Amino acid sequence: MSISENIRKDMFTASKEGRVDESDILKMALAAIKNVEIDTGKELEDSEVEKILRKEARKITDAIDQYTKMGRDDLLVKERAQLEILDKYLPQLLTEDEVRVVVKNKIKELGITEMRDMGRLMGSVMAEIGTLTDGNTVKNIVSELLK
Repeated sequence: MSISENIRKDMFTASKEGRVDESDILKMALAAIKNVEIDTGKELEDSEVEKILRKEARKITDAIDQYTKMGRDDLLVKERAQLEILDKYLPQLLTEDEVRVVVKNKIKELGITEMRDMGRLMGSVMAEIGTLTDGNTVKNIVSELLK
């Protein structure tokens, strides 16, 4: 069963059981997935759905950061609960140390020694680890290692 199908099934279950917050975040995720499917004209694969869910999770994380700065504990609870729900459908992210190992291996494999090859290195690393980390983490590690 695909991620989209799991989300749809869980959304209906949450709706029937009266778990409104869970149902709402899953509806939002399904809407985001459907919008991309309409734009591309095809049904998305799980890896593409993961990217969409990561993007939505990143929006929630940004909101959590803002609410924390503003001292809005009432809104933090809801956002954290939404993030927890979305995280169920995403594979565990790699740690920085795991990403660093991948980057170091790619540097050796590609024979990269200078910062001007950062784009080639980033592309190769992201192709290997895909949605298991975000681009900023990779960028920061690459910048650190190619100084």
